[in-house]
Amino acid sequence: MLRIMMLSWEYPPLLVGGLGRHVHALATTLVRAGHEVTVVTRHTPGTLLEEYAEGVRVVRAPDDPPGFEVVDGNPLAWAVAFNHTLTRSALRATRTGRYDVVHAHDWLVTHAAMTVSDHLDVPLVATVHATESGRHQGWLPEAHNHTIDDIERWLATGAARAIVCSAYMKREVGRLFGVNPDRTDVVFNGVDALRWRARPRAVAAARARYAGSGPLVSCAGRLVYEKGVQHLLSAVPELRDRFPGLRVVIAGDGPYRAELEDLAADHPEVTFAGFLDGHELTALMGASDCYVVPSIYEPFGMVALEAAAAGTPVAAADTGGLAEIVEHGVTGVKFAPNDPAALAWAAGSVLADREYARALALRAHERVHEDFNWPSIAARTVDVYELARIQDAGQVTREAESVLARIPSPTAAHSHS
Repeated sequence: MLRIMMLSWEYPPLLVGGLGRHVHALATTLVRAGHEVTVVTRHTPGTLLEEYAEGVRVVRAPDDPPGFEVVDGNPLAWAVAFNHTLTRSALRATRTGRYDVVHAHDWLVTHAAMTVSDHLDVPLVATVHATESGRHQGWLPEAHNHTIDDIERWLATGAARAIVCSAYMKREVGRLFGVNPDRTDVVFNGVDALRWRARPRAVAAARARYAGSGPLVSCAGRLVYEKGVQHLLSAVPELRDRFPGLRVVIAGDGPYRAELEDLAADHPEVTFAGFLDGHELTALMGASDCYVVPSIYEPFGMVALEAAAAGTPVAAADTGGLAEIVEHGVTGVKFAPNDPAALAWAAGSVLADREYARALALRAHERVHEDFNWPSIAARTVDVYELARIQDAGQVTREAESVLARIPSPTAAHSHS
C-alpha cells in the first residue's frame, strides 16, 4: 500500500479540460486498489475545503485575498499566487499523515510540488500532459511562453520519474528538455468505458436536439487553436454538398470560440453547444454518425477513446498520440492534420458507408476495454512510483529492472495495432 499525494490545478467538480478527469480517474482507481490518495487542488465556490470523495482525500486550496488576473494570455502571476496557497494546503495535509511519493500533474503545480517533495523528503513523479512548445507548434511567441517552457523543463528534469502518455510525448520531452529516456515512462491514459456508455434515451434526445435530416458530426474539447476546429469548419462545405441535411455540433468553450464562431457565420448547419457535462457529452457522441478529432497538436487524444467507448466511429488527425491509439481502417480513420480536404474525405468515408462505420466503432469499443482500462493504467503508474522510490533509496539494481519490466512499452501494448 502506497500513500500518494497528487497535486493538480483542476479536479471535479472543477473541470477545464481532460486533465481533471484523468487525475480523478487515476486517484479513485488507486484507492480501489488499496492505496491511500490525497489530491490537493483548487477550491471553487460551493465545495468543501477538505472532504473524502469516493475514498480520495480531497484538499482544496482557497484563493488568497490579493487577486492576480490573467492579462493578455499571461498566466504566470496567477500561477505563482496559486502555487503559494497550494503549497500551504499541501503542507497542512501532511500534518495528519505520511506520504511515500508526490505526483505532480503539469507545470501549473510545479513550485508547490518541488517544495512539498523536498519538505517530505520523498520522490517526485511528474506527469507531463503537454508542453508549451507543442501547444504553439514549436514557436514561443512571448516572454511568458518561454518562462512556462522553463518551468516545464524544471519539472521534467527535477522529478525522479517523468510520466508521459505516448511515445510521441516521450520523444518530445527528450528533445525539448533533455530528459533521459531511461527516466521517462510511457503510461497511456485510461478510459472508464462504462462511464462513457451512451444511454439510448439520452442518445435519442440528443439526436432530436442536434440532428437534421442528414448525418450528425460532432467534435468536443477546449476551443484553442491547436485543437484544429478551424479545419473542421473549413471542411463543412464539402461535407454539406456530399451529405444533404448534415449537421455539425462543436462542444466546448475556450479563448478561440469567438473566432471560430466568426468562421462559422456562413454555416447554419454548425452549432456551438458550449461546455457539456459528462452525460450530455456522452449522449452527443452516441448520437453522432462520426466524431472528428481535428487536432494539430495532441499528446494523447483521450477524447477519441471516449467517443469509441460511446460507440461512435472516429475520424482523427494523424498526429501525436492520436497516431498511436487509432488504427486506420480498423478502429477509426486517420487524416493528415492541417488539411480540411483530407478531413472531409476521412469523415465522408465513415458517413457514406454505415456498415464500415459500424465495424470501426465495434472494434474501437473492444480496444478501449482491452488496452485502456483504468485498473491496468493505475497498476502501471504504481510501478512507476515504486521505481522512483527504489531510485530515491539508491537501490537501482535488479529490483529496479524487475519493476521496469512490468511497465509495457507502447509497442508491446499495441503489437496488434
